[in-house]
Amino acid sequence: MFSFFRLVILLWATILSVDNAPGQDRGHQHESPLDHAVEKLESPHSEPGSVPSAEPQSGALKSFLLSWRLFRHSYLVGWLVGLLLALVGVIVVGRDQVFIGAAVSQASTLGIALALSASSVFPLHRGTDVWHGTSWLCCDSFQVVMAVAFSVLAALITSRASRAGAESHEAITGWVFLVSASLSVLVVAHSPHGLEEVNRIHSSSIIGATATDVWVFSLLLVATVVLLWAGGQRLLLFLMDPSMAAAVGMNVARWAVFESIWLGLVAGLSIRATGMLFTFGSLVLPALVAKNLCREVRPMFVVAPAVALLTNTVGFVLANRYDFPPAQMNVALAGALLPLASLVRGLRGALARRS
Repeated sequence: MFSFFRLVILLWATILSVDNAPGQDRGHQHESPLDHAVEKLESPHSEPGSVPSAEPQSGALKSFLLSWRLFRHSYLVGWLVGLLLALVGVIVVGRDQVFIGAAVSQASTLGIALALSASSVFPLHRGTDVWHGTSWLCCDSFQVVMAVAFSVLAALITSRASRAGAESHEAITGWVFLVSASLSVLVVAHSPHGLEEVNRIHSSSIIGATATDVWVFSLLLVATVVLLWAGGQRLLLFLMDPSMAAAVGMNVARWAVFESIWLGLVAGLSIRATGMLFTFGSLVLPALVAKNLCREVRPMFVVAPAVALLTNTVGFVLANRYDFPPAQMNVALAGALLPLASLVRGLRGALARRS
C-alpha cells in the first residue's frame, strides 16, 4: 500500500506540472518531465506550441512524446481513470459482482440519453422566459448529474436485489443492463445529435478530455485511496467474509450501500469522459488479473492499479504509433493479460500440489 501511495504522489506531481491553459507560454521551470522531453525532440524550426509529426523511422516512444502536448489531458485522464477504477474494481471482484460494472455503465448511458432528450424537448431561445427556465438542460453539468444519478441508482438496485429475495442478484443486474441498453437508444432515436453522443459513449473515446477532467479524477483517486486506507481490516473482512463481519458487529448493509454509491459515482463520471467500454474494462480486468496473481486480497489493491497503469501506458504508446483507438487498445491489452495471469495461477497451483 505504501508503494501505491508513492505512485499516486508521483502522478499528482506530474499533473501539477501540466499547464491547464493550452497555448499559454510556460517557462522551463514550470515544465513537466514529459514536456522537457518533448522540447528536446522538437525541431528548432517548428512553430511555438506546435506538435511536429514524427518521422517514419522514429520509434513508438518518440512518437508518443511528440503527441504529449496535444493529447496530454487524454493520457492523464486515461491513467487516472484506470487507477481509480482498478481500486474500486478490487472491491467489485472481491464481492463477485463483475457484471454489475456493465449494468452501471449502461444505466449511466441512459441518464445521459435522457438529459440529451430533455434538452431537445424544450427548445431554447435567447431573450425569452423559456431560455431562463430551461437553459440548464443543455449544459454538460446536467448530463454529468444524470449520468451519476442513474449509475448510483443502478448500483443500489443491484446491491439490494440479493437481500430482497424475489430475484437473484444476476437476474436483477441483467435486467438493469438490458433495459438501460435499449432505452438509451430509444429515447434519442429521433435526435441525430443525441444518437451520435450515445454511440460515442458506446464506442469509448478518451480523446477530448479536458483539464477539468484531470482535476476531477485526481481528487476522486485521492479520496478513494484515503477511504480504502481508513477502511483497513474492516474492509478486508467485508470483502472476504460478510457473515463474519456481521457477526462481529459491522453493519454489512450500510457498507454495501456506501460501496454502491461510490461505485455509481466513479462509474458515472468515468463513462462521461472515457466511454462505456473503457470504464467497464478498467473496472474489472485489472482486478481479475490481480486476483489470479495474488494469494490474498490486500496485495490486489497494489497489483490491480499497477496492471492498469502498465496496460494504459503501453496502450497509449501503441495506439499513437499505429493509429488505433486508445480506449480499445488499452482494454485489449488488459484482456490479453488475463489468460496469462490464469496460466500463472494454474502453474503455481500445480507446483503447490507436487510439493
